[in-house]
Amino acid sequence: MKQLLIPIFSLFVFLASCCNGNLREHIANNGIVCNMEYAENLTLIKYDHYTKAVLRNPWDKTSVLQTYILVSEDINPDSLPEGVIIKTPIKNALVYSSVHCTLICELGGEKQIGGVCDSEYIYAEELKNRLANGTLADCGNSMSPNFEKIIKLHPQAIFLSPYENNNGYGKLDKLNIPIILCADYMETSALGRAEWVKFYGLLFGQEKKANELFSQVSSNFNNLKEKAKNSLKRPKVLSDTRYGQIWYMPGGHSTMGQLYEDAGALNPFGYLEQSGSAPLSAEQVFDKAHDADVWIIKYNQPTDKTLKELSKEDAIYKQFKPFKEGNVYGSNTSTSRFYEETPYHPDRLLADFIQIFHPELGLEHKLKYFKKLEKE
Repeated sequence: MKQLLIPIFSLFVFLASCCNGNLREHIANNGIVCNMEYAENLTLIKYDHYTKAVLRNPWDKTSVLQTYILVSEDINPDSLPEGVIIKTPIKNALVYSSVHCTLICELGGEKQIGGVCDSEYIYAEELKNRLANGTLADCGNSMSPNFEKIIKLHPQAIFLSPYENNNGYGKLDKLNIPIILCADYMETSALGRAEWVKFYGLLFGQEKKANELFSQVSSNFNNLKEKAKNSLKRPKVLSDTRYGQIWYMPGGHSTMGQLYEDAGALNPFGYLEQSGSAPLSAEQVFDKAHDADVWIIKYNQPTDKTLKELSKEDAIYKQFKPFKEGNVYGSNTSTSRFYEETPYHPDRLLADFIQIFHPELGLEHKLKYFKKLEKE
């Protein structure tokens, strides 16, 4: 009975440590659990000869999305536990998103990327140069990749973002290539998503650099968050623009919604349970956010958008308070690196938001991603 109680107690301690996010390390089943400070859907457990990465299913938190066994080339796979075996450091990866391409390059692993998808969205100079000279494979559109090129590339792993109710990855499942599910975007806090850099650092043999990067980012972020608390005002924020008949708003458990809160602002859709974006009608958005103080939008076009241009896109926009008062800020993603940088540098985005929401704090920060829209 005593022998049975020991592993049960170890499991209890392990689960408790995952929930409270403290900085201690615990022994669990002969492995050291490296507690994540903010990430809720990622657990890293170090053993003598390998590291286990457990990805919790963000859509069903009672289940595991995937388990990876990270191991060096010289370890016998027959002696390893169950899971997708990844030989590290990865030397030839196919990376679907520009977000993860940018991060891997920042970690120093640009030469370990063998192929990419959606090459038109790749902005990292070193990767653009390799695309131009043919040393980096362009595997086509991420929604319908070129399988012949993938087979020719023969990557060690494929990095892509999973989605809810996904029934598999079609032909990719038949290639017998490990798929790294980049579910970081489903974290409920900006630092939670950014902390996944520790996982990617392990995969590319850059553990120390990844830990140092996150340490700096989290320190900057928390210092800024404390400064935002000094403001007595909480401006209401309207997000983005309508896409067809749908207007996507950040849910109450989304990273963007939480970022607004961290910047000392109010997300009028914080009552929604979504950890991502909630699809709403224009009428629903107007009902809750017509009196917003600030409007934050993102767009992609050759020149900066103006209020006059915005008003022509949809007549309802002119009825919102921030439009009337000219308090609309836009990020032109054709020139700013908003999508590529902010997931793993949320401190930079937080600084922009605090400067926009609370200029009275005197942050003396020059906006990096956003500009106030001119009238015309």
